[in-house]
Amino acid sequence: MIYEEMKGKTAIVTGGSTGIGRSIVTAFAREGVSVALADINKEKAEETIRLTKDEPGEVYFIKTDVSSAKEIKNMVEKTVSKFGGLDYAVNNAGIEGPQTPLDEYDEKDWDKILSINLKGVWASMKYEIKEMLKKKKGSIVNISSVAGQVGFANLSPYVASKHGVNGLTRTAALEYATKGIRVNSVLPGVIKTEMIDRVTGGDPEAEKAFISLEPIGRMGRPEEIADAVLWLCSDKSSFVTGHPLVADGGMVAG
Repeated sequence: MIYEEMKGKTAIVTGGSTGIGRSIVTAFAREGVSVALADINKEKAEETIRLTKDEPGEVYFIKTDVSSAKEIKNMVEKTVSKFGGLDYAVNNAGIEGPQTPLDEYDEKDWDKILSINLKGVWASMKYEIKEMLKKKKGSIVNISSVAGQVGFANLSPYVASKHGVNGLTRTAALEYATKGIRVNSVLPGVIKTEMIDRVTGGDPEAEKAFISLEPIGRMGRPEEIADAVLWLCSDKSSFVTGHPLVADGGMVAG
């Protein structure tokens, strides 16, 4: 256990069934945090719960579509009803969408990506912050992307949504800085997850192309992002708010 102060606290992790989200859920549970795992994928969520069954923190699944503010409100209410409060929130749920030139992008795809990746983060913070204000203390981490700092061809709505997440993060940090709530974001680079597998189609050459973007010479691991998230939630980062923490193996350093 690294963060003793986390034991007995409560967290929400959206998109916690797989990939980076699963690693964040596992890391919290290892620290003795009770975790509300919010996701649309019940089967994968149950798999995550099985993987964490021997950890000291309980993991509880709440089926949630983050494109719906109503479902997000329900997510927070169920978390508080189950665990008695909310201390940490990690807004991780997101999708990449099709790789298509901007002038050919379908409006429905654009709306879906922005609704999940950007509106979902806004609505999650809206209801998480309302609960945290009751304690006058809390820490929120929004999962953005290096695509929130630089552009990527053929991913216009994804890039726009992730830039938006960083803007929301900074704004929320300023609004609640004197109210005990810190808000930061983490910008992962190329991380070995199901999302990358979908983008590459499992093609070794495509994977090599992504690895070539990383000065460190490899893809990141989901656990490395989870480590950054827990630090930002912990008291160790008590003077950090409004910060976009880039965890990308040096990808945007050049």
